Amino acid sequence: MRNLITDVAGVKVGNASDRRAATGVTAVVFDAPATASVAALGGGPGARETDLLSPEMTVQQVDAILLSGGSAFGLAAADGAMTELAARGRGFQVGAARIPIVPQAICFDLLNGGDKAWGDAPPYRDLGRAAVAAADVTFRLGSHGAGLGATTAEVKGGLGSASAVTASGHTVGAIVVVNAVGSALVNGGPHFWAAPFERDGEFGGLGWPADVGAARLTTPLKGVAAGANTTIAVVATDAALDKAQAKRVAFSAHDGFARAIRPAHTPLDGDIVFSAATGRRPLGDPVAALTELCVAAADVMARAVARGVYHAEALPFPGAAPSWRDRFGR
Repeated sequence: MRNLITDVAGVKVGNASDRRAATGVTAVVFDAPATASVAALGGGPGARETDLLSPEMTVQQVDAILLSGGSAFGLAAADGAMTELAARGRGFQVGAARIPIVPQAICFDLLNGGDKAWGDAPPYRDLGRAAVAAADVTFRLGSHGAGLGATTAEVKGGLGSASAVTASGHTVGAIVVVNAVGSALVNGGPHFWAAPFERDGEFGGLGWPADVGAARLTTPLKGVAAGANTTIAVVATDAALDKAQAKRVAFSAHDGFARAIRPAHTPLDGDIVFSAATGRRPLGDPVAALTELCVAAADVMARAVARGVYHAEALPFPGAAPSWRDRFGR
C-alpha cells in the first residue's frame, strides 16, 4: 500500500505544473473505463461533463477525471486530456468514432502571485495532455499538479491522497486539491481537524489538541469573493458499483471535507467530489458493503485533505501563504 488513490487497482495519476504561472493539472486515469458519478455541494462549482454522470444518463463510464487550477480557464485541460486519450484509442464508441469521456472540476488559483498574463494561450490544454501522459502509480503530493497554486485561509494548500481497505476487502482511495476558503488547522495550528482519522503519523502525528472547547473555536476565512476557492476531489474503489451507488459514495466522501476543513461547502467554495469504481471486485451485500465503502470514503478523504496541506510548499512570490512546514515543521 502506497497510501495513495493508486492503491486502487486500475487507477493511475499524473501531475503537470506550470511553476511560472503557479498553476497545474492532475489527471486520474483509469486503465479501463470506470463507472463514475459526482456530488457538488459547494456554492460556486466549476466543472465539465458532470451532467453526464447522473445515474439516469446514457454513458455509464469514464476514461479519466481531471482536477485543475485556473478557474474557468482551466476547463481547457480536458481538451488536451481527450487528445492524449484518443491517441491511445480510448473513448466511448459512436459508430466509427471514439470520444474519450473526461469529466473535470476546477479551482480558483488566479490570485496567488503567479504570472497569469498568458494572453491568447492559457497553458491548460497542454497541461491536461501532459498530466495524462505522466499518469503512473506513484506521484508527488503537496505543491504539484492542481495543488501547485492552492491555498487555504492560513497556510498553503495542496494535493493530498490517502487509501484504506474495508473489512470486506475493498480498496478505497481519495485524491484532493485543497484550495479552501476555510482552514484545515485547529485554531491556527499546528493540529489538523482530521487528526482523529490519521494513520501512522501520515501528517505529523500530532494528535488532537488538549485544550480545545467549543467556546474557543475560531473560523478563519480567506476573505475572497464567491467562487474564488474550492476543494475538488476524486474517491475511487475497486468495487463493482452502478452510477447510483457511486453517487452515494461521492456524497459520503464530502463528509471528509467537513471533518478536515472548517468551514466546508460554503457559498464561497465550489466543493466537488467525483466517485469512480473500477469494478475489479464484486460488491457483495448491496447495503452493508456499500455502507462500508461510504464510511471509508469519508475517512480517506479527511486524511487526504490533511496530507495535502502537510506536504505543501510555499510559492516563491512576495506575500505568498506560508506552508504548514514553514510555520510548524521545526
